[in-house]
Amino acid sequence: MNIRKPVADKISVRKFVASIWIDAVALIVLGLIFVVPFMFIFLMAAKTRQEAALFEFSWPSQFQLFGNIREVMVFGDHRMLLALWNSTLLTLGSVTLIVLISALVAFVMQRRADKAASVVSSFMLAGLIIPPAVVPTIFLLQWLGIYKTLFGMIMVDVAYSMPFAILVLRAFMGTIPRELDEAAIIDGASPLRVFFFVILPLLRPAIVTVVVTSSVTIFNDFVGPLYFLPGAKNVTAPLTLFSFTSQFLSQWNLLFADVVIITIIPLIVFLFFQRQLISGMTSGAIKG
Repeated sequence: MNIRKPVADKISVRKFVASIWIDAVALIVLGLIFVVPFMFIFLMAAKTRQEAALFEFSWPSQFQLFGNIREVMVFGDHRMLLALWNSTLLTLGSVTLIVLISALVAFVMQRRADKAASVVSSFMLAGLIIPPAVVPTIFLLQWLGIYKTLFGMIMVDVAYSMPFAILVLRAFMGTIPRELDEAAIIDGASPLRVFFFVILPLLRPAIVTVVVTSSVTIFNDFVGPLYFLPGAKNVTAPLTLFSFTSQFLSQWNLLFADVVIITIIPLIVFLFFQRQLISGMTSGAIKG
């Protein structure tokens, strides 16, 4: 009679039960960290002004979520629509330049192993470590004549986001065999043609990762437009939160409805590209 088999079955059952408990605890922790705050924001946005001022985690007596969102959208001569338009332009322009420039830099850094590539790599690491300086950046934008403009803010976002984008794209590019480059060059392709027609199509998972992370960060950026893009016409979506706060009286229901509007767009983008985001973040760790 084989005694080892029942013992092995008991061990496997214990491991299975332990894994279930670990998954359950992880789900509870994630729910407390992410789901509960979002539910609080959702409930606050659906309350009346008097109920929202109490800051209680309770179901509203009158569900006014859509009414509050409608009031936020028409507030200040449709100021929210202008803010969403500015944030969309800022995000699209910044992400396009981030992907294009970062992919080109990552391609050169990955395929070259000389001193110039090491110097660029040092600057990239410095950009990840050293915090941005606000006042010198403002002086530089004023000197270039692009302060208080969307173009100037796009340049700032590109500079802030490129180090991380280069890191992700370079790591993923290490998984692409160099033989593809050599074969294309033998066929008469120039380096730019090799990049755009051979390398760039293979970077799709990493590009999706850069697009999602950069777009969510730029769209939700509060400090950057506050410092580098002042002005009523340059308002972005996060800056509209100022509209419903004051020193003596705040409209908390409209403030949280504004938060729902700002949050829902990046959340949809993140959920839609979740699988590609994980693939792009982990592929570079396998090889390279």
